[in-house]
Amino acid sequence: MDRLIYVAMSAANHTLSQQATVAHNLANITTAGFRAETTMFRAVPVTGPGQPTRTFVIDATPGADFTPGAIETTGRDLDVAIQGKGWIAVQAADGSEAYTRAGSLQINNNGLLTTRTGNIVLGDGGPIAVPSDTRLTIASDGTVSTVPTTTLLNNSSVTGRIKLVNPPESSLTRGGDGLFRVAGGAAAPADSNVQLVSGALEASNVNPVDGMINMIALARQFDMQMKMLQNAESDAQQAAQVLAMPA
Repeated sequence: MDRLIYVAMSAANHTLSQQATVAHNLANITTAGFRAETTMFRAVPVTGPGQPTRTFVIDATPGADFTPGAIETTGRDLDVAIQGKGWIAVQAADGSEAYTRAGSLQINNNGLLTTRTGNIVLGDGGPIAVPSDTRLTIASDGTVSTVPTTTLLNNSSVTGRIKLVNPPESSLTRGGDGLFRVAGGAAAPADSNVQLVSGALEASNVNPVDGMINMIALARQFDMQMKMLQNAESDAQQAAQVLAMPA
């Protein structure tokens, strides 16, 4: 009885958590470069006094689906998509190095190249500063070039090179800000094999059909777990009645 109650109770609780994860994925269907979150259940024995019959169900460490999304052409000079595996290095809010595949870039008020969310894009030597009154182009290897808009268009100069990395996917963890980091906080080395597609963005890899199916399956799973708890309660009441009968 203990095993049934604890498993059903904890599974129902974490099913709601998984529903929230699926809902979060569905909400980011249109977010460029988004990687779908994944979770799974695992059983953990309850330690403490009493018989070792109780078992909890908990969420395993949330992971991510690293399947590449479709590349969609935008024609915008500051839009870049990573072709195949790889990441764009950015500076997180706490100053640490983090990684993203959201390649919709812009230039902030300080003349620095940033992502749409305001994270500074890192180059091989730090942040990339873009001179004013220039047109910016980004090559497939991440090289950032500028052409003055006030002089001849053939007078181009290299401003910097976006740091592109490709650490093992198993070493990456997603932070609360949506950025990925290497476990342990180390900075990944630049990888010259990572290539960009200019004038394009990578779409989210969330499959809306799979997401809706998962949502329905989780709802049915939650109903089953609640029925298990009701059955356990009914069995306990009947057992109490039997034990209360006079000998």
